[in-house]
Amino acid sequence: MTTSDFGSILLSAIDEGLSSLGQSSKQAIFFHLETSFHIKVEAIPANLTGFRNALEGIFGPGALYLEKAIAKRFHEKLGLEFQDSEYVDFLRCVSMARKRVNPNKDCVMR
Repeated sequence: MTTSDFGSILLSAIDEGLSSLGQSSKQAIFFHLETSFHIKVEAIPANLTGFRNALEGIFGPGALYLEKAIAKRFHEKLGLEFQDSEYVDFLRCVSMARKRVNPNKDCVMR
């Protein structure tokens, strides 16, 4: 799987995870990401740490629920089993999924 394919699948999972809040809320979040945090939607896969920090800035501790929903959907899209727990480390989940899909490639997260 190419980096581009991986990023597209991740963006799709993010879109679906944020859609759980409703379409208008999702659009407001994307707008806020771009205007307040300078993160364009298409750049999220290359800046996951910034994305996670932005979610935490917007939602505080409630960001964990969105991160978990996104991580779960992402794993489903990759055909991987999601290890559900009370606390999900979003960056670690994405990194581990990348390693499981492409075991011979280094996993670099920013």
